Amino acid sequence: MKNKLGVLVVCLFCQIVLGQNGSRKPLHGQVINDFLTIESGYVMNINANVRTFIGAGGLFDIMARPKDTLLFSGLAFQSKKIVLTEKDCAEVLFKLKLDLVNNQLKEVVVHKELKVKSLDQNSQHYVDMQFEDDKQSTAKNNAMLSDQTIKYGTDFVRIFKDVKKLLSKKEDVKDEEVTDIAFVEYAKDNFTKDFYTKTLSLKDDEIELFLMYCSNDPHSKELVDPDQKFQLMDFMVNKNKEFKKVAAGKK
Repeated sequence: MKNKLGVLVVCLFCQIVLGQNGSRKPLHGQVINDFLTIESGYVMNINANVRTFIGAGGLFDIMARPKDTLLFSGLAFQSKKIVLTEKDCAEVLFKLKLDLVNNQLKEVVVHKELKVKSLDQNSQHYVDMQFEDDKQSTAKNNAMLSDQTIKYGTDFVRIFKDVKKLLSKKEDVKDEEVTDIAFVEYAKDNFTKDFYTKTLSLKDDEIELFLMYCSNDPHSKELVDPDQKFQLMDFMVNKNKEFKKVAAGKK
């Protein structure tokens, strides 16, 4: 009797698994760019918990169906998240254009410990720069009560505004996409590369994909706060366990 019950449970489990993936079909896709052939990177289907590699010519195959969320990440292009439509899945070859990573950032080394970076010709970055007091500056009264602000603290409000400004030049940019990118930049800015490569055991080309995977969780947006850095660390450690399970599956 116990054996029969065990067999029944296994059969039901198999039916559930097949039912979840039965409506998914192989999606034959290609990532493209106007200036460079993309031949490396990852594609992850969050709903199906599978991921695959981007191969020669930017081609990839992954199990998917309409309304599935796909994450695209690689060292050569900017990460992107899309939700598949009926039309996308009906394509013989689904094509997606990706933007290359901006490697034209100018970096001026002032001295050993100070680096000034500029994204464009906008003068706003000069306004945001912090300077030490000199003889002509107004003296700060350190005897007065503190206003609870942190001197030279990172202005994360400015980060969100800058990301929004950069993406606003593109058409049909959703607020969700801005929030995802803001979370990725915030996480990269607040944790060293060793945290990702050593503590979380991620490869260099997996870091961006992992952060995009984290940003898809609505709870991640609540942790973009300097006072919740430890909570964010714990969140990413737990998310990494889920991410590793996907990585251990079919790639």
